[in-house]
Amino acid sequence: MSATRVPPAAQAPADPVACSHTDTVARFFRALADPTRLRLLEFVLDGERTAAECVAHVGITQPRVSVHLSCLVDCGYLVARRDGRKLLYSVGDPRTADLVVLARALAADNATALDCCTRIPRHPG
Repeated sequence: MSATRVPPAAQAPADPVACSHTDTVARFFRALADPTRLRLLEFVLDGERTAAECVAHVGITQPRVSVHLSCLVDCGYLVARRDGRKLLYSVGDPRTADLVVLARALAADNATALDCCTRIPRHPG
């Protein structure tokens, strides 16, 4: 029998007033600010994935991938379900795909400005 792991944020209805705070929105984006997490999220957008598939996709160690996947689950971007001995990851909210597509389009449209920006350091790697 498989059990679904529900991220803490999805256990109770969100308070729209609490979620409108700037700090909460900033944390929402900070979870995606890591290139590895963003690559993992985009990979899972294409369909349910195992941790092993995620490791092969990003090319880093399994423990590091697990930390990133746990972050994405805890922040509500992904959900994980157990299938025997495997954890399978999928997108928790279909709007996530829209967000990633929009972010990629905005980044492409602003690539010159982003490349010249000295206030936000480039991520190593």
